[in-house]
Amino acid sequence: MALQQANRLLVVLAGPTAVGKTKIAVKIAQSFQTVILSADSRQFYKEMNIGTAVPDTIDRKTIPHYFIQHLSIHDYYNVSRYENDVLNLLSLLFRQYNPILLVGGSGLYIDAVCKGIDDMPDYDPELREQLMQELNTHGIEWLRALLMKLDPLTYERIDLKNKNRLFRAVEVCIQTGRPYSSFLQNTAKQRPFRILKIALNRPREELYEAIDLRVDTMIKDGLEKEVRALFPFRHLVPLNTVGYKELFDYFDGKCSLEQAIDLIKRNTRKYARKQLTWFRRDKDYVWFHPYQLEEIKHLIQQKLHEKNVL
Repeated sequence: MALQQANRLLVVLAGPTAVGKTKIAVKIAQSFQTVILSADSRQFYKEMNIGTAVPDTIDRKTIPHYFIQHLSIHDYYNVSRYENDVLNLLSLLFRQYNPILLVGGSGLYIDAVCKGIDDMPDYDPELREQLMQELNTHGIEWLRALLMKLDPLTYERIDLKNKNRLFRAVEVCIQTGRPYSSFLQNTAKQRPFRILKIALNRPREELYEAIDLRVDTMIKDGLEKEVRALFPFRHLVPLNTVGYKELFDYFDGKCSLEQAIDLIKRNTRKYARKQLTWFRRDKDYVWFHPYQLEEIKHLIQQKLHEKNVL
């Protein structure tokens, strides 16, 4: 029998990189005999394995995982498509599983599933090629000036050092004739299931040690070889990722291998701080240390037994 709609529960397990989400998620999934959907936007790509810390083969055989290495770095994908893909899959999976876990550190992708995101248009290949030529000719300052003219609100909010985000904002403005900011109204959409948001964190020094250990393990496991094979495609958006771009600079002779590894660690710590800032803005999250597995499971069980009506 299909589960009653109001009893469906999506458990979000979020937190910064290297905090321990993957191990906790597998243990929770085993306890509740359920599945895991990834909300880590870089784990989507099959060519990126070591550097994205995808769940290992044993875990993925033990627990069904979705949105793990289902794309190529050459595929076009965006957060709006992800939202639709996850919602469509959930409508099927909820017939068999309850709760279902959504696990990852990509806050924008988690928010898209939980709150919705205004529909973004797919890109126009001809326009993109034209803009790329202009960017190569005039540089990032040209891109910034154009965005300030087309959408001052986004210009004030966006990371002006992030070339890819600047480019996409300008592209949408020109393609649609509307400001990019008009697509980001943050109006929450009603979902046909309940949501429990759980976030993991550790004391800062403990988290930084975990990050350093993870980077050292990635290097030992062959990250340099993985990234070298992807060097010809370094211009692709998915590869503008910590752990890859630093090694691209090493291959270009801009730094030594030791310097690149140190930069990966430093930039990963910086990224973790940004993740924490994102999740802390959402007061719906209940925070735990990864060691508090039993407390987390108790909260999920308690939520499952609540009688909520949408």
